[in-house]
Amino acid sequence: MQKKKTEIITARMTQADKKSIQQRARAAGMTVTDYLTTCALGKDIVRVDGLDDLLSEMKAQGRNLNQLTTLANMGRLTVLRGDDLLSEYTRLCDTLGALVREVR
Repeated sequence: MQKKKTEIITARMTQADKKSIQQRARAAGMTVTDYLTTCALGKDIVRVDGLDDLLSEMKAQGRNLNQLTTLANMGRLTVLRGDDLLSEYTRLCDTLGALVREVR
């Protein structure tokens, strides 16, 4: 659940500092507000390269699995060789698990 942001803090800084903060926020894939809040509250910022591709692939595999399940439930699919689908999905889950363990 996302909290509604209602408070404003004004800060004065040099143009160079502002540009540096904006570049760091962009590199972290965050807004300047989220970046500054995270830094100020002492939270770690972790950026995982390649995670978007992995999640996209997992979503695609999940859609495939849902479509196959629907066809099987409708009786339109009688024989299913899901070994390849299962092994690929297992590989993706293992990769995601390894990334989570590394980040922690």
